[in-house]
Amino acid sequence: MANHAAQVGAWLDERAEEMALLLERLVAVGSENPPGLALGRCARVLREAMDRLGLSPEIIELVDPSGELEEPCVVRGTAGGGDRLVYFHGHFDVVPAQSRGQFTAVRRDGRIIGRGAADMKGGIVSMLYGAAAARDLGLLGDGRIVVHLVCDEETGSVVGAGHLRAAGLIDPAALAMVTAEPSGGAIWNAARGAVSVRIDIRGREAHVGQANLGVNAFQQMLHIARPVERYAAEMAGRHTGFPMSPGDARGSMIVVGGLSGGGSNFNVVPGSAFFTVDGRYNPEEDLEGELKRLTGLIEDAAREIGADVSIRTTQLQPSAGTERDHPAAVALARVAGDVQGAPARFEMCAGILETRWYAQLGIPAFGYGAGRLDVSHGPDEYVDEIAMRRCAAVYARYASDLLS
Repeated sequence: MANHAAQVGAWLDERAEEMALLLERLVAVGSENPPGLALGRCARVLREAMDRLGLSPEIIELVDPSGELEEPCVVRGTAGGGDRLVYFHGHFDVVPAQSRGQFTAVRRDGRIIGRGAADMKGGIVSMLYGAAAARDLGLLGDGRIVVHLVCDEETGSVVGAGHLRAAGLIDPAALAMVTAEPSGGAIWNAARGAVSVRIDIRGREAHVGQANLGVNAFQQMLHIARPVERYAAEMAGRHTGFPMSPGDARGSMIVVGGLSGGGSNFNVVPGSAFFTVDGRYNPEEDLEGELKRLTGLIEDAAREIGADVSIRTTQLQPSAGTERDHPAAVALARVAGDVQGAPARFEMCAGILETRWYAQLGIPAFGYGAGRLDVSHGPDEYVDEIAMRRCAAVYARYASDLLS
């Protein structure tokens, strides 16, 4: 194992400049989502890089029912040829930038700064080079790494990872899956589930001079939202048993009114109104049960005032978790600790992860990446170049540990 460590480190150090240049190219492709721009263009850059690394890439074209994503697709590649299998999974869409300058990567003080550097184009570079290193150095034994790169993680991942699941492209017999989310060197062995709903209220418009003839949908919305706010406070007090990063709230987090609106003019009784409820639920919670309870609260409040209300579930995604004493978790902690020079810590991610698509099939799944969550999505998002190579070493050695 010590010899493997030196071999992997040397292989990656020789390609440090290649890795940095690839990340710069990926940052330059503004694959913002929403609305889902330049996805095909980014996929083609990835295919070219994977082809150069000998990862046998293919682009799988997808159908987006909404029609909003531009050239939606999955990029899939392979290292090794054995039957035993480990998945490396990533996403190449990024959240919208604060300025266009973020799509020009800047290298400064050992960092690469730019949109997506941390979440998670830097992680993709680490995975590709980690997979290639493991293959070139003969570390995969009778196994293989399959790389999945999807296009819509930032908006729910139903089109990309959802297609992989629906099309049977995820093998339940896989030994493990790891995704390069910006965990800052921690191992995210669990993640929250998501429930999102939109509530529409229909009233009746009337001119302000005859307001008595109208039905004010805005006022009805305020009445309906109050029990939802109380529900959110209750859920925030129900704490998870999974360890979390310091500063992260331990209760399920629910935002009431993240989007809201209605009405047609300042001098007209609003005949319509809407608001959203978006929740991130701890793994201990029953999502189907909580969705039923939430909709029941809304319906009861509407009934009290005779409001005409419709409720639409816009997202229902399960939580995911792998016990830290699972052999795949123990192996990842051992390798990460050795590469980092300090014990790896397990944490639950405060949000949702694409690990869920694999965990639902019984595959132990983890988030582990070089980027930092506290800078992701921000105006100065960055990844450390050394951390990117260290992470690649973890990926290569983890695959070797499981497959050889």
